[in-house]
Amino acid sequence: MTAPAAREGSATFTVPPPAHRLPADIRLGPVQLQIADLERSIAYYERVIGLRVIERTDSSATLGPHDDPTPLVVLQASAGAAPVPRRGRLGLFHFAILLPERAALGRFVAHLASINEYAGMADHLVSEAIYLSDPDGLGIEVYADRPRSEWRMQGRSIAMATLPLDTQALIAAGGREPWAGAPKGTRIGHVHLHVSDLDEAAAFYHAGLGLDKVVVDFPGALFMSAGGYHHHLGTNTWAAGAARATDRDARLLEWRMALPSARDVTAAADSLASAGFNVRSDGTDAVATDPWGTDLRLTSPGDRRDRGS
Repeated sequence: MTAPAAREGSATFTVPPPAHRLPADIRLGPVQLQIADLERSIAYYERVIGLRVIERTDSSATLGPHDDPTPLVVLQASAGAAPVPRRGRLGLFHFAILLPERAALGRFVAHLASINEYAGMADHLVSEAIYLSDPDGLGIEVYADRPRSEWRMQGRSIAMATLPLDTQALIAAGGREPWAGAPKGTRIGHVHLHVSDLDEAAAFYHAGLGLDKVVVDFPGALFMSAGGYHHHLGTNTWAAGAARATDRDARLLEWRMALPSARDVTAAADSLASAGFNVRSDGTDAVATDPWGTDLRLTSPGDRRDRGS
Protein backbone atom coordinates (compact mmCIF):
# COMPACT_ATOMS: atom_id res chain seq x y z
CA MET A 1 0.00 0.00 0.00
CA THR A 2 1.31 3.45 -0.92
CA ALA A 3 1.69 5.90 1.96
CA PRO A 4 -0.77 8.77 1.69
CA ALA A 5 0.43 12.12 0.46
CA ALA A 6 0.72 15.00 2.90
CA ARG A 7 -2.16 17.32 2.11
CA GLU A 8 -1.13 20.96 1.73
CA GLY A 9 -4.40 22.72 2.41
CA SER A 10 -5.76 20.93 5.47
CA ALA A 11 -2.44 19.97 7.07
CA THR A 12 -4.33 17.28 9.01
CA PHE A 13 -1.08 15.50 9.86
CA THR A 14 0.25 18.34 12.01
CA VAL A 15 -0.02 18.71 15.79
CA PRO A 16 -1.48 22.17 16.40
CA PRO A 17 -0.35 24.21 19.39
CA PRO A 18 -2.60 24.24 22.47
CA ALA A 19 -3.66 27.89 22.11
CA HIS A 20 -2.40 30.44 19.60
CA ARG A 21 -1.64 29.10 16.12
CA LEU A 22 0.39 31.01 13.54
CA PRO A 23 -1.23 31.74 10.17
CA ALA A 24 -0.22 29.54 7.26
CA ASP A 25 1.42 32.18 5.10
CA ILE A 26 4.51 33.14 7.07
CA ARG A 27 7.85 34.04 5.47
CA LEU A 28 11.32 33.80 6.97
CA GLY A 29 14.38 36.00 6.61
CA PRO A 30 16.78 37.59 6.73
CA VAL A 31 19.09 35.88 9.22
CA GLN A 32 21.59 38.08 11.07
CA LEU A 33 24.99 36.50 11.70
CA GLN A 34 27.85 37.64 13.90
CA ILE A 35 31.13 36.92 12.13
CA ALA A 36 34.78 37.75 12.74
CA ASP A 37 35.92 39.26 9.43
CA LEU A 38 33.53 41.10 7.13
CA GLU A 39 35.65 41.04 3.96
CA ARG A 40 36.36 37.32 4.37
CA SER A 41 32.70 36.48 4.84
CA ILE A 42 31.50 38.66 1.95
CA ALA A 43 34.01 36.94 -0.32
CA TYR A 44 32.74 33.51 0.76
CA TYR A 45 29.04 34.29 0.39
CA GLU A 46 29.61 35.83 -3.03
CA ARG A 47 32.01 33.23 -4.46
CA VAL A 48 30.64 30.03 -2.93
CA ILE A 49 26.98 30.65 -2.09
CA GLY A 50 26.28 33.03 -4.96
CA LEU A 51 24.75 35.94 -3.06
CA ARG A 52 25.38 39.61 -3.85
CA VAL A 53 25.88 42.60 -1.59
CA ILE A 54 22.74 44.74 -1.45
CA GLU A 55 23.98 47.21 1.15
CA ARG A 56 27.04 47.57 3.36
CA THR A 57 28.73 49.71 5.99
CA ASP A 58 32.19 49.46 7.55
CA SER A 59 31.02 46.75 9.94
CA SER A 60 28.03 45.07 8.27
CA ALA A 61 26.69 43.88 4.94
CA THR A 62 23.31 42.74 3.69
CA LEU A 63 23.30 40.08 0.97
CA GLY A 64 20.58 38.65 -1.24
CA PRO A 65 19.88 36.90 -4.55
CA HIS A 66 20.70 38.30 -7.96
CA ASP A 67 17.99 40.34 -9.73
CA ASP A 68 16.01 40.36 -6.49
CA PRO A 69 16.00 42.96 -3.69
CA THR A 70 15.08 40.43 -0.98
CA PRO A 71 17.65 40.41 1.85
CA LEU A 72 18.66 36.93 2.99
CA VAL A 73 21.77 37.29 5.14
CA VAL A 74 22.99 40.19 7.28
CA LEU A 75 26.65 39.93 8.30
CA GLN A 76 27.62 41.81 11.46
CA ALA A 77 31.37 41.91 12.09
CA SER A 78 32.78 41.52 15.60
CA ALA A 79 36.57 41.36 15.60
CA GLY A 80 37.82 38.34 17.48
CA ALA A 81 34.54 36.43 17.39
CA ALA A 82 35.41 32.80 18.08
CA PRO A 83 34.64 30.26 15.35
CA VAL A 84 32.15 27.47 15.96
CA PRO A 85 33.93 24.46 17.53
CA ARG A 86 33.73 21.07 15.87
CA ARG A 87 31.02 19.76 18.22
CA GLY A 88 28.92 22.89 17.74
CA ARG A 89 27.30 25.30 20.14
CA LEU A 90 23.77 25.66 21.39
CA GLY A 91 22.18 28.10 18.98
CA LEU A 92 22.51 27.83 15.21
CA PHE A 93 22.87 24.41 13.58
CA HIS A 94 22.26 25.86 10.13
CA PHE A 95 20.11 28.31 8.24
CA ALA A 96 18.68 27.10 4.97
CA ILE A 97 18.55 28.90 1.64
CA LEU A 98 15.67 27.64 -0.51
CA LEU A 99 16.24 27.80 -4.27
CA PRO A 100 13.12 28.22 -6.43
CA GLU A 101 13.61 25.07 -8.53
CA ARG A 102 15.55 21.82 -8.72
CA ALA A 103 17.41 22.93 -11.84
CA ALA A 104 18.96 25.81 -9.90
CA LEU A 105 20.17 23.37 -7.23
CA GLY A 106 21.72 21.21 -9.95
CA ARG A 107 23.60 24.21 -11.31
CA PHE A 108 24.73 25.06 -7.76
CA VAL A 109 26.14 21.55 -7.25
CA ALA A 110 28.02 21.78 -10.55
CA HIS A 111 29.36 25.18 -9.45
CA LEU A 112 30.68 23.74 -6.17
CA ALA A 113 32.46 21.00 -8.10
CA SER A 114 34.01 23.56 -10.46
CA ILE A 115 35.56 25.52 -7.57
CA ASN A 116 36.52 22.39 -5.59
CA GLU A 117 34.36 23.35 -2.62
CA TYR A 118 33.56 20.50 -0.23
CA ALA A 119 29.92 20.03 0.74
CA GLY A 120 27.76 17.47 2.48
CA MET A 121 24.71 16.25 0.58
CA ALA A 122 21.47 14.48 1.44
CA ASP A 123 18.13 13.42 0.01
CA HIS A 124 15.50 14.18 2.66
CA LEU A 125 12.55 12.80 0.60
CA VAL A 126 10.75 16.15 0.83
CA SER A 127 13.83 17.99 -0.46
CA GLU A 128 17.35 17.66 -1.80
CA ALA A 129 19.98 19.47 0.23
CA ILE A 130 23.59 20.64 0.19
CA TYR A 131 25.43 21.45 3.43
CA LEU A 132 28.33 23.85 3.89
CA SER A 133 30.08 25.82 6.63
CA ASP A 134 31.08 29.45 6.26
CA PRO A 135 34.53 30.75 7.30
CA ASP A 136 33.40 31.02 10.95
CA GLY A 137 31.95 27.51 11.01
CA LEU A 138 28.32 28.65 10.79
CA GLY A 139 26.16 26.03 9.09
CA ILE A 140 24.42 26.66 5.78
CA GLU A 141 22.00 24.47 3.87
CA VAL A 142 21.13 25.19 0.23
CA TYR A 143 18.17 23.13 -0.94
CA ALA A 144 15.23 22.70 -3.28
CA ASP A 145 11.89 21.23 -2.33
CA ARG A 146 10.17 18.37 -4.06
CA PRO A 147 6.52 19.07 -4.97
CA ARG A 148 4.16 18.68 -2.02
CA SER A 149 2.24 16.08 -4.01
CA GLU A 150 5.27 13.82 -3.60
CA TRP A 151 5.55 14.20 0.20
CA ARG A 152 4.36 11.11 2.05
CA MET A 153 3.23 10.32 5.56
CA GLN A 154 4.98 7.95 7.95
CA GLY A 155 3.01 7.41 11.13
CA ARG A 156 2.09 10.82 12.58
CA SER A 157 4.64 12.75 10.55
CA ILE A 158 5.72 13.74 7.09
CA ALA A 159 8.25 11.14 5.99
CA MET A 160 11.75 12.61 6.15
CA ALA A 161 15.08 10.80 6.03
CA THR A 162 18.77 11.38 5.37
CA LEU A 163 19.65 9.33 2.28
CA PRO A 164 22.43 9.53 -0.31
CA LEU A 165 21.84 12.24 -2.91
CA ASP A 166 21.82 11.34 -6.61
CA THR A 167 24.19 14.12 -7.59
CA GLN A 168 24.47 13.06 -11.24
CA ALA A 169 20.72 13.27 -11.75
CA LEU A 170 20.65 16.58 -9.92
CA ILE A 171 23.43 18.07 -12.06
CA ALA A 172 21.68 16.80 -15.18
CA ALA A 173 18.53 18.63 -14.09
CA GLY A 174 20.53 21.86 -14.23
CA GLY A 175 21.08 21.44 -17.96
CA ARG A 176 23.87 23.27 -19.73
CA GLU A 177 23.14 26.64 -18.17
CA PRO A 178 25.98 27.71 -15.84
CA TRP A 179 25.45 28.84 -12.25
CA ALA A 180 25.10 32.62 -12.22
CA GLY A 181 24.46 33.11 -8.53
CA ALA A 182 21.35 32.64 -6.41
CA PRO A 183 18.45 33.36 -8.76
CA LYS A 184 15.41 35.55 -8.31
CA GLY A 185 12.96 33.90 -5.95
CA THR A 186 15.61 32.46 -3.62
CA ARG A 187 14.44 32.69 0.00
CA ILE A 188 15.27 31.59 3.54
CA GLY A 189 13.40 28.31 3.77
CA HIS A 190 14.01 27.32 7.37
CA VAL A 191 16.25 27.68 10.39
CA HIS A 192 17.61 24.73 12.39
CA LEU A 193 18.82 25.19 15.97
CA HIS A 194 20.88 23.20 18.46
CA VAL A 195 18.96 23.16 21.76
CA SER A 196 19.47 21.40 25.06
CA ASP A 197 15.93 20.07 25.49
CA LEU A 198 13.18 19.39 22.94
CA ASP A 199 10.37 19.91 25.45
CA GLU A 200 11.78 23.33 26.28
CA ALA A 201 12.03 24.11 22.57
CA ALA A 202 8.41 23.05 22.10
CA ALA A 203 7.33 25.24 25.02
CA PHE A 204 8.79 28.30 23.30
CA TYR A 205 8.21 27.65 19.61
CA HIS A 206 5.11 25.39 19.64
CA ALA A 207 3.03 26.30 22.71
CA GLY A 208 4.30 29.89 22.90
CA LEU A 209 4.91 31.09 19.36
CA GLY A 210 2.28 28.90 17.72
CA LEU A 211 4.11 26.66 15.24
CA ASP A 212 2.63 23.24 14.50
CA LYS A 213 4.62 20.11 15.28
CA VAL A 214 5.18 18.37 11.95
CA VAL A 215 7.86 15.69 12.42
CA VAL A 216 7.80 14.32 15.96
CA ASP A 217 9.62 10.99 15.68
CA PHE A 218 12.96 11.92 14.10
CA PRO A 219 15.75 10.79 16.47
CA GLY A 220 16.81 13.68 18.71
CA ALA A 221 14.94 16.31 16.73
CA LEU A 222 11.62 18.12 16.50
CA PHE A 223 10.47 19.86 13.33
CA MET A 224 7.82 22.60 13.35
CA SER A 225 6.10 24.74 10.74
CA ALA A 226 3.07 26.74 9.73
CA GLY A 227 0.66 25.82 6.96
CA GLY A 228 1.77 22.20 6.61
CA TYR A 229 5.31 22.93 5.37
CA HIS A 230 7.83 20.17 6.16
CA HIS A 231 9.57 22.59 8.52
CA HIS A 232 10.18 26.28 9.00
CA LEU A 233 12.11 25.39 12.16
CA GLY A 234 14.16 22.40 13.16
CA THR A 235 15.41 21.86 16.70
CA ASN A 236 17.76 19.10 17.81
CA THR A 237 19.70 17.90 20.85
CA TRP A 238 22.66 16.61 18.84
CA ALA A 239 24.97 19.12 20.59
CA ALA A 240 23.49 18.64 24.06
CA GLY A 241 26.11 19.42 26.69
CA ALA A 242 27.85 22.00 24.50
CA ALA A 243 28.07 25.61 25.63
CA ARG A 244 25.59 28.07 24.24
CA ALA A 245 26.84 30.80 21.92
CA THR A 246 27.79 34.08 23.59
CA ASP A 247 28.41 37.65 22.46
CA ARG A 248 32.06 36.69 21.92
CA ASP A 249 31.24 33.94 19.43
CA ALA A 250 30.35 33.66 15.78
CA ARG A 251 26.64 33.00 16.03
CA LEU A 252 23.11 33.56 14.82
CA LEU A 253 22.10 36.86 16.39
CA GLU A 254 18.56 36.99 15.05
CA TRP A 255 16.20 35.35 12.62
CA ARG A 256 13.08 36.96 11.31
CA MET A 257 9.55 35.77 10.71
CA ALA A 258 7.20 37.95 8.67
CA LEU A 259 3.52 37.47 9.49
CA PRO A 260 0.62 38.61 7.28
CA SER A 261 -0.59 41.46 9.48
CA ALA A 262 0.31 43.55 12.50
CA ARG A 263 -2.52 41.85 14.42
CA ASP A 264 -0.77 38.53 13.81
CA VAL A 265 2.45 39.98 15.26
CA THR A 266 0.58 41.16 18.34
CA ALA A 267 -1.17 37.81 18.80
CA ALA A 268 2.07 35.83 18.59
CA ALA A 269 3.87 38.22 20.94
CA ASP A 270 1.01 38.04 23.45
CA SER A 271 1.03 34.24 23.27
CA LEU A 272 4.76 34.09 23.98
CA ALA A 273 4.39 36.52 26.87
CA SER A 274 1.48 34.49 28.30
CA ALA A 275 3.70 31.40 28.18
CA GLY A 276 6.21 33.21 30.40
CA PHE A 277 8.77 34.34 27.84
CA ASN A 278 10.26 37.80 27.58
CA VAL A 279 9.04 39.77 24.57
CA ARG A 280 10.08 43.34 23.83
CA SER A 281 8.80 45.87 21.31
CA ASP A 282 11.12 47.34 18.69
CA GLY A 283 9.07 49.87 16.78
CA THR A 284 6.25 47.89 15.24
CA ASP A 285 8.17 44.60 15.56
CA ALA A 286 8.20 42.21 18.50
CA VAL A 287 11.45 40.49 19.52
CA ALA A 288 11.58 37.40 21.73
CA THR A 289 14.71 35.62 22.97
CA ASP A 290 14.55 31.82 23.09
CA PRO A 291 15.99 29.84 26.04
CA TRP A 292 19.39 29.55 24.29
CA GLY A 293 19.85 33.24 23.60
CA THR A 294 18.75 33.50 19.96
CA ASP A 295 16.45 36.38 19.07
CA LEU A 296 13.37 35.87 16.92
CA ARG A 297 11.98 39.04 15.35
CA LEU A 298 8.28 39.05 14.44
CA THR A 299 7.35 41.58 11.81
CA SER A 300 4.66 42.34 9.28
CA PRO A 301 5.36 43.68 5.79
CA GLY A 302 1.82 45.06 5.45
CA ASP A 303 -0.04 47.97 6.94
CA ARG A 304 1.01 48.07 10.59
CA ARG A 305 -1.41 50.75 11.69
CA ASP A 306 -3.85 48.07 12.85
CA ARG A 307 -1.42 46.69 15.45
CA GLY A 308 -3.02 46.61 18.87
CA SER A 309 -6.33 48.03 17.64
